[in-house]
Amino acid sequence: MAQIQLAGISKSFDKTEVIRKTELEIEDGSFCVFVGPSGCGKSTLLRIIAGLETASAGEVRIDRKAVNDVDPSDRGIAMVFQSYALYPHMNVRENMGFGLRMGGTPKAEIAARVTRAAEILQITQLLDRRPAQLSGGQRQRVAIGRAIVRDPKVFLFDEPLSNLDAELRVQMRVEISKLHKSLGTTMIYVTHDQTEAMTMADKIVVMRAGVIEQAGAPLELYTNPDNAFVAGFLGSPRMNFFKARMAADGENVATLPDGQKVPLPALANPPQPGEELLLGVRPEHMDSARADARLTLPVDVIEHLGTTNFVYATGPAGETVVVEKRDHADATSHVHCMIEVTNMRVFALTGARLR
Repeated sequence: MAQIQLAGISKSFDKTEVIRKTELEIEDGSFCVFVGPSGCGKSTLLRIIAGLETASAGEVRIDRKAVNDVDPSDRGIAMVFQSYALYPHMNVRENMGFGLRMGGTPKAEIAARVTRAAEILQITQLLDRRPAQLSGGQRQRVAIGRAIVRDPKVFLFDEPLSNLDAELRVQMRVEISKLHKSLGTTMIYVTHDQTEAMTMADKIVVMRAGVIEQAGAPLELYTNPDNAFVAGFLGSPRMNFFKARMAADGENVATLPDGQKVPLPALANPPQPGEELLLGVRPEHMDSARADARLTLPVDVIEHLGTTNFVYATGPAGETVVVEKRDHADATSHVHCMIEVTNMRVFALTGARLR
């Protein structure tokens, strides 16, 4: 296991800056997920940790030792890529042990490590098959097994499940989480799928345009996002945002574009009268009988998901709004939804959080 520290890491390709003065500490034995939209720099940051990219500035430390000048093979890191990169002419046993053979590891030790990894991943019965005889999920297990046999300090995963179908992604998500629990090794996982981030991580790092917007425990980021970007990125369906204007008479009420009024939670730094705001409300906080604000919205589509229904409606400013309903939601032209004001998040138009 190992602790990872990134101290002032920046990366530029020619004049394009893709990572900007990143400061981050990943605790020993943790499961950290880098998440963000395509092009935010998460894979580049992972490759800098691995030594496959050179930082333009800053320092990468593993167990408090700078490794900027250390060869990737000597950093104690194993990486699992999006593509399985298995040798088609080798069977599973040979693929998993190939790196160890190239490093001169004795045959008996290679055999023992491969056997142990296969048992952990439950692929012992596949050891004599070739990649063409495996399913996508089985190939992914072999790629992970190839990393396990190296007994690394840190596992790096670069969108390893993106080539799998939806059902298999869920299964592999659980398997990787179980693997982390079993091995206790530090793992860093890159994905653009916020569901993977929320369900697998004990620490999420949300990135945008080469900058870390917020880092912390999944539920902390979900409940207390630092800004509108983090609030909108985490959650499925995403948080609803309403443009509103603070009451001009000093009352703690905001007016929506269609004239409907919504009471606001207590704010440590109240906006100025008449100031424009963004009100953030998650779908699960828009249908409670205990709430104290009512909205009437025209319905577009209703998704029936068994015990939960999602009502997609048009908001006061034309935006799409999602309301979660646990009771039966029949086709209707309008939905009357309640906002739980205590769970509302208030942002400035810049995205900075006011509450």
